[in-house]
Amino acid sequence: METLNQLLSIELNYIIIGLIVVFFTIEQVVTTQFNYSKRPHHLFNNALFMVVFFIGNIFWAAFAVFSIEWLYNQHIGLFHLIDLPVWLKLILGVAMIDMVTYWFHRMSHRIPLLWRFHRVHHSDTSMDSSTYFRSHPFELIFWFGTSNIIAAAIFGLDLVTLGVYFLVGTPFFIIEHTNLRFPRWVDKTFGLVFTTPNIHKVHHEKDQFYTDSNYADIFILWDRLFGTYQYKPAEELQIGLDEFDDDKKQSFWYLIKSPFLNVKRVNTNEKLTTDQPELQIIKTISQKHLPQ
Repeated sequence: METLNQLLSIELNYIIIGLIVVFFTIEQVVTTQFNYSKRPHHLFNNALFMVVFFIGNIFWAAFAVFSIEWLYNQHIGLFHLIDLPVWLKLILGVAMIDMVTYWFHRMSHRIPLLWRFHRVHHSDTSMDSSTYFRSHPFELIFWFGTSNIIAAAIFGLDLVTLGVYFLVGTPFFIIEHTNLRFPRWVDKTFGLVFTTPNIHKVHHEKDQFYTDSNYADIFILWDRLFGTYQYKPAEELQIGLDEFDDDKKQSFWYLIKSPFLNVKRVNTNEKLTTDQPELQIIKTISQKHLPQ
């Protein structure tokens, strides 16, 4: 427990910056999955999102800590009703936060108002490790930040469990977005339980059939359990959203204001069905033969 407390005492922002530096550097010196240009400009735009988030999160984090601590001290939540070893509560607690986040993420794709903010993350047409930063601050602070409080209220989680979740989850969040090649055997082994980089990249595919899948951050089990798991070979993926496939729509300022603009979503399912119905049939049949 002492070792865990030492790990949790490390400033999470240092871990985030360290991981980004390592993986962004690797992306510049090895053969990557996708060939992109203007990498410094792309990094600059994405990093601006994190600056805004850090500022806003100073206030929201204090509220979240207060809320979770209050809920735990009031013995609110399921884990207060059962006697479990501390280590098991930690594991289950991390899994439950991930499950609640899964449902919040899924709703962000299904509810039009929420999608307006969430599409900022999906708009990146040249995804790399810096895409981890690229989320609208309103969504991160008021939406996904709320998921942790709700998870704590339902399951009776404490701040230690939340700290472990971020300690375990942060490497997942960053590595899943890296522009690196990962062998398919990683998906066939670790991908049975965990969200691998290739599996998460399917979630960033332009085709909405795949965009609306693979919502889990850590445990892909939630997608398998709730019927939202899809697979597509990494080499066949096209990243981003058609409606943001324009240089001016990739700028920080445009993306910040985009939730308040009428940007029509290009539904690739409808487009495919209308223009090339035979391809829609082929794609549906092919799902039965993709790696599970």
